Amino acid sequence: MVPLPRLVLAALAALGLAACSNAPAAPGPELSPPPPRVDAKTQLEYGAPPPRGPRY
Repeated sequence: MVPLPRLVLAALAALGLAACSNAPAAPGPELSPPPPRVDAKTQLEYGAPPPRGPRY
C-alpha cells in the first residue's frame, strides 16, 4: 500500500511538469514603422495616401 501514494505523487508531478513545458513562444517585436499621420488638408491637396516626407 506504500507504493500507491508515491505513484500518485509521481504522476501528479509528471503532469504538472508536462503542463508547464508546453507554453507557446512569445511573439517577436513589431519592426514595421507606424503609418504616417494624415490630416484633412494633406488629403485634400495630395489625395490619399500623402507622399512621404524626406528622411533626415
